[in-house]
Amino acid sequence: MDNLHRHFGAFRAVDGASLEIATGSITGLVGPNGAGKTTLFNVIAGALPPTSGTVTMDGEDITGLPPHELFHKGLLRTFQIAHEFHSMTCRENLMMVPGGQTGETLWNTWFGRKRIADEERALRAKADEVLDFLTISHLADHPAGAVSGGQKKLLELGRTMMVDAKIVFLDEVGAGVNRTLLNTIADTIVRLNKERDYTFCVIEHDMDFIGRICDPVIVMAEGKKLAEGTLDEIKANEHVIEAYLGTGLKNKDQVATV
Repeated sequence: MDNLHRHFGAFRAVDGASLEIATGSITGLVGPNGAGKTTLFNVIAGALPPTSGTVTMDGEDITGLPPHELFHKGLLRTFQIAHEFHSMTCRENLMMVPGGQTGETLWNTWFGRKRIADEERALRAKADEVLDFLTISHLADHPAGAVSGGQKKLLELGRTMMVDAKIVFLDEVGAGVNRTLLNTIADTIVRLNKERDYTFCVIEHDMDFIGRICDPVIVMAEGKKLAEGTLDEIKANEHVIEAYLGTGLKNKDQVATV
C-alpha cells in the first residue's frame, strides 16, 4: 500500500501509511493503541474506503474494492471479536463459507437436487478436513456460539481454509485467548504459512506471540509506519520506545509487555 490515508473529519486515523507485506511472510503489525492499525486493516479489506492512496495485491490495484470482491481474489480478514453463526454447528459454519453454491438459487433447489447433494458431501468432507487440521474435530457438531473464545478464533482461521486464501489479515487473534489455545493458534498460523503458502499480516499486542511467529515486524504510530525489522531490532529502536512509553523511558524490555 502506498501513501494511504483514512480521515474522519479532522482526525487522521491513517495518515500516509506506506508498507509492503511480502508474499509468503508472516508480518506482525504492532503499535500503541490509537496508532491506526485496525483502521488500516478496514481500508485494505474494503470495509472502509480510503480518503486517498492506493492498495495493490500481486500488482493489481484493489483500492476501494468491496469485501466480497476481495474475498474472491483471496484477500480475507478476521476480527478481534469472532463473527460466527451462533446456532449453527462448527462444521456448518465452515460449510457456509464458499460462495456460488448450487443451493443458493431457487431454481436449483427444484431441479438440481443431486448436484446440491454432491456439493454438500464435498463441502462436508472439506470442513471435516479443516477441523481435523485445526485439532478441533471433536467440536464439529457443537454450536459455534457455545465454544470458547480461542476455539472461535481457530474456527475463523478454518474459514480461510475453505477457500483459496492468498493473504489473511488477523486482527488481535490472541485477544481473550488462554495461553494453551494461543500456542495452538500460533502453530496453526505457522503450518498454514509453511504447508499451504498463506501470507499473513497479524495485529497483536502480545509481543511473545509476535516474536514467535512474525518476521518482519512493522510498527505503526500516529497513522503511519514508524519502523520495520526483527522484533529485537524493533525493541531496540529509540523511536519505537518513545512511541510506546514516552520520552525519557529507556527500559526496552517494557516494550514487550505493552
